[in-house]
Amino acid sequence: MPKPITHVVDYGLGNLMSVAEGLRAVGSESVITRDVREIRAADRIILPGVGAFGIAMAALASTGLASAVVDSARAGTPVFGICLGMQLLFDRSSEFGDTAGLGLIPGAVDQIIKDPERGGLRATHVGWRTLEWNRGSERAPAHNVEESDSFYFVHSYAAVPESHDDLWASAKYGHHTVAAFVGSGNVWGSQFHPEKSGGPGLAILKAFSDA
Repeated sequence: MPKPITHVVDYGLGNLMSVAEGLRAVGSESVITRDVREIRAADRIILPGVGAFGIAMAALASTGLASAVVDSARAGTPVFGICLGMQLLFDRSSEFGDTAGLGLIPGAVDQIIKDPERGGLRATHVGWRTLEWNRGSERAPAHNVEESDSFYFVHSYAAVPESHDDLWASAKYGHHTVAAFVGSGNVWGSQFHPEKSGGPGLAILKAFSDA
């Protein structure tokens, strides 16, 4: 029986080759594509992303990829959003104005630091952080990583799921708590970059490949 293939969505924003190399490292075959028909027929889908929410949604909508990803997810295809790709899974974002997202996980995306803070936290959260997995997240790949494992983050906006059940893990940035890993059924999302997070990140990609 042929092994499932993971399709990485190419809409012009994202670390496509890094994600594909990460999948290859865990023994998962992948295809980078912007073909709507391929996305609709995919075994698994990864939605990467680096950049602005509005630009990303415009690119996905103009190519038909947005509806292809949504339809596939609602049909039960495993979908994994990474960084900006995770944020796109939500209903909307306030980045550069209010913009509707894919609506696969109820909630919104907002700026982490809205006003300048005395004492020095930068507006962009950059660095390696450990994760705090929430109760009930056994269905997430929590068992694939150790408590001491750290993951690489770089983002200024963060998702806020409506349901606590959809918040699988959090990370600390100063006194802020940000959503680090989210999920609703067959739809997963990580704010960190697993493809840039060494062994622990590869363990996350492996968990998705085996889902």
